Amino acid sequence: MTEDLETRRGIVTIEDDGRQRLEFRCSWPEPIEDVWSALTEPERLARWIGVYDGERVVGGRGTFAMTHEEGEPVGEPMTVVECDPPRRLVIEWVQQDTDGWRVDLDLWREGGRTVLRFVQFFGAGADVTDFVLGWHWYMDRVDAEVGGRSVPADWETFLAATGPAHGR
Repeated sequence: MTEDLETRRGIVTIEDDGRQRLEFRCSWPEPIEDVWSALTEPERLARWIGVYDGERVVGGRGTFAMTHEEGEPVGEPMTVVECDPPRRLVIEWVQQDTDGWRVDLDLWREGGRTVLRFVQFFGAGADVTDFVLGWHWYMDRVDAEVGGRSVPADWETFLAATGPAHGR
């Protein structure tokens, strides 16, 4: 995975309209098709984040459950906004107690590596620290899936090790 610590932790910037933009960039030597597979194929998706039950086409709707969270997984509405295999996937879904989420995933080859750019926007003034930490943990889980490395520690262990760098 990308060893640039800043992009690995995620970067939050403020847009002209006040929204906050969270971006992660990761890269691997594996082919773009393999990284796409980790992001979209049901068996691989389940190993790092959760399960999607629904249509897998642009405009498709279904439910998505993050199965590696504490407590009983809750399926929440999700829509496939864009899908251009193996280059771009945009999804929107409703998360409990938050505004709806839109996540943009872009893949390309650069310097013999497949680069993943993850982008999510948040409202102006939102406290995004916990989201940044959560997505950092999930990006490490993607890294384990793509690169065949060990899955990161459980959330509490990860938080104890990583939280201080994020002010937690």
